[in-house]
Amino acid sequence: MKIHEYQARQILKSFGVPVPAGDVAISAPQAQKIAQEIGGNVWAVKAQVHAGGRGKAGGVRIAHSLEEVYEIASALIGSRLVTHQTGPQGAPVEKVLIQQGVAIDKEFYVSFLIDREQQCPILLASTEGGVDIEKVAAETPDKIIRMNLDSETGLTEKQAEEAADKLGFTDKDQKAKAAKVLLGLSKTFLSMDCSLVEINPLILTKAGDVFPLDCKMTFDDNALFRHTELGDLVDPSQEEPTELEAHQAGLQYIQLKGNIACLVNGAGLAMATMDTIKLFGGEPDNFLDIGGGASVENVTAAFKIMLSKPEVKVILVNIFGGIMKCDVIASGVVEACRNVDLNIPLVIRMKGTNEDIGKEILRNSGLKIIPAETLGEAAKTAVRLARGE
Repeated sequence: MKIHEYQARQILKSFGVPVPAGDVAISAPQAQKIAQEIGGNVWAVKAQVHAGGRGKAGGVRIAHSLEEVYEIASALIGSRLVTHQTGPQGAPVEKVLIQQGVAIDKEFYVSFLIDREQQCPILLASTEGGVDIEKVAAETPDKIIRMNLDSETGLTEKQAEEAADKLGFTDKDQKAKAAKVLLGLSKTFLSMDCSLVEINPLILTKAGDVFPLDCKMTFDDNALFRHTELGDLVDPSQEEPTELEAHQAGLQYIQLKGNIACLVNGAGLAMATMDTIKLFGGEPDNFLDIGGGASVENVTAAFKIMLSKPEVKVILVNIFGGIMKCDVIASGVVEACRNVDLNIPLVIRMKGTNEDIGKEILRNSGLKIIPAETLGEAAKTAVRLARGE
């Protein structure tokens, strides 16, 4: 789950992390009013989209007058921002963050995330802030500071001071401020079940203050039941419509660019199914995992989503009945096909719990279903049919 920068700022503030003055606007007059209330003579106007690379794409601009704030906000609000992460279609800009202008002395990069190999949270930091961290890691890896963190306690005070030292904070007061910010970010990361808290840049101002100038924050979907308040922060306009519909139906769905739709139970089986399709020269249209507790309603919703895609030429259902029983899937498939106009081939491979019952349901349905005994057979058949053979 992703949120906007202005929302991440509010969460950071609740954990005692200082942030520059700012507020979000949905219109140019409101943006101008916010800038006037902040005061000063320099402001940053920042497009709020769920994508990185906003600065290079013209989504972060500096205004030196209230009139310029109005002009920039007018240009951004209602536009689509195209960055290297959005694709050519861009992302809609419905809000802008008006942020206090600051005199920057130094910029740093800081992030908290999960290292899957080490199976623990880590702190990544660098003196090279404000630039692509991937480029820094590739060209000057010695400038990357890395610390493994305890999954229960997070960053310790000792580690925070050590990180501040490595980032080059020599002034005692500034070092203390930097360590305090790092500790606040760590607490935010663990307490909110984040999958990423990225600050680029973390800045040292000419006045000696230390705070995040930009923040990207994402959350582990599996932990959202502990943070029901985060549901209000979802912005549907930033989500791929089909993926949003699938999520609301309790499905794990990712849109791809092929023409063979897949319905599978279990993420590992879904990956294996897509790999097998590609092995035989085909292209999957989606990753769709109905999980181990799917109902007939979930399966019906999945079919409606797959059939809504005009590029789909074949549907491949690959079910291994364990927790999820084959007869439940079969009933869902039959009901879904009766509720929608199924005018493309349907290949089904079904193994496991209640397999015989499931196959009997499919045979008695009157539907034109192409059965397969193995994953290889199912994938070969789907690829052949997608080619029109």
